[in-house]
Amino acid sequence: MEYRLSDIHADAILGKNVTVESFVTIQPDVIIDDNTWIGSHVTIMSGSRIGKNCQIFPNAVIGAATQDKKKACQQTYVEIGDNTVIREFVTLNRGTVGNTTIGSHVLLMAYVHVAHDCIIEDHVVVANATQLAGHVVLQHHAVIGGMAAIHQFIHVGAYSMVGSKSIVRKDIPPFTKVAHEPLRYCGINFIGLQRHGFNQEQCDAIRDSYRYIYQSKMPLASALEMIDKQIENSQEKNVIIDFIRNSNAGIVKKTDRNAQFL
Repeated sequence: MEYRLSDIHADAILGKNVTVESFVTIQPDVIIDDNTWIGSHVTIMSGSRIGKNCQIFPNAVIGAATQDKKKACQQTYVEIGDNTVIREFVTLNRGTVGNTTIGSHVLLMAYVHVAHDCIIEDHVVVANATQLAGHVVLQHHAVIGGMAAIHQFIHVGAYSMVGSKSIVRKDIPPFTKVAHEPLRYCGINFIGLQRHGFNQEQCDAIRDSYRYIYQSKMPLASALEMIDKQIENSQEKNVIIDFIRNSNAGIVKKTDRNAQFL
């Protein structure tokens, strides 16, 4: 372990081969696992739990108290999984009713803000200056473009892609790409699916499911029934149906014919 002119509380627990650069503040009740690198001028506050092989770049603030006016009714934490990269000036706040959770193999680019009670699952990429309000859920392998703003309680589905500068007020179904203002469905995230090993049969099932949802004139409930009846059973079909049926905010609207994904 290397410590260079940093303020590390005696009650903080640091694992093997943790590197702490200059002018870092680490408060009590912090746990940092093995082989993690902490860049200069990082502040890690009480209630932070950081996994193995993480990289936290200069001026990030981890584990600050929630900015919600209601106070947490219990001790809450920021939990960060293994192999996650947190770039410059990222801010991660503790929860109010639960923990703020960042998964493994996540990339949070510079100036990202993650508010209280958010859940970011594994392999998510969030680009520069994106702002997440409280209770947002980003499912695994989602990609969020730079300077997006995501409203509280919104869920972004697995393998979806949100265009840069988007204002997200509705849930984003899995496997889709969305953009524009107001935000609109722009098709299937085929490139992302192919990069992650989805085969043609899986992509076809996803495409055919969303044709009922976004290209037919059926009410959403009827479209889901048709998907259930007409599309051959698969994990992808079940993920789509379950996500939409469990959506509290409602899903993003249909695209118009002239929309192009940015």
